[in-house]
Amino acid sequence: MKRAVNSYAWGGVFIALGIMILGLFLFKGIAHFKAGERVVTVKGLSEREVKADKVIWPLVYKQAGNNIAVLYNDIEKTKNKIIKFLVSNGISENEITVSPVSVIDEEADRYSQQNIKFRYKTTAVITVVTDKVDLARNLMSKQNDLIKQGVALAGGDYQYQTIFSYNGINDIKPEMIVEATQNARLSAEKFAKDSDSKLGKIKTANQGQFSISDRDVNTPHIKIVRVVTTVQYYLKD
Repeated sequence: MKRAVNSYAWGGVFIALGIMILGLFLFKGIAHFKAGERVVTVKGLSEREVKADKVIWPLVYKQAGNNIAVLYNDIEKTKNKIIKFLVSNGISENEITVSPVSVIDEEADRYSQQNIKFRYKTTAVITVVTDKVDLARNLMSKQNDLIKQGVALAGGDYQYQTIFSYNGINDIKPEMIVEATQNARLSAEKFAKDSDSKLGKIKTANQGQFSISDRDVNTPHIKIVRVVTTVQYYLKD
């Protein structure tokens, strides 16, 4: 009988020890899990100032008259003067597009005013699309040469805006991503130092979207390329 009691007693001791050991392992496992989930999320910025490598330049001229045949003849003469100006200054013919002429017949418009001076009003557009950005900008400043020939280009029309663009982003993407990631790591290392921790491995990383914008309204041919990378690091003691 005494031997049976001792067996039960020892069995209880072993069970208690087993529970204690299991609890210890569970505690360590939970502590390890929590430590592994200590993270810091940081952002890294990279910016580049670049010159536009393409320009879309619409040259708009408007004319009015009462004789449609004479008006079209004048439009053709003006078109030839503009094209000659462009080609003689280095723009290739395959970089020039002539759009169909838009004509408004004021008399046909039932909402038009009475006693109109000119029945027909026309808008013609010659568009230059080129990667010779510096050349195009130089010609924009030489438009007085066209005025001397009697060609008055229309400006200020929101529908016909000069557009500068940058298409070389793939050439600078890799180094910008590296720089943004390095800047993110510097921020994470500072945070880890300030919190008496050590920086661990990357948990997640998001490259972010590249954006291209004008540096300012006065220099649309100069662009700012920007990317923000978001990185999450583990922290450890």
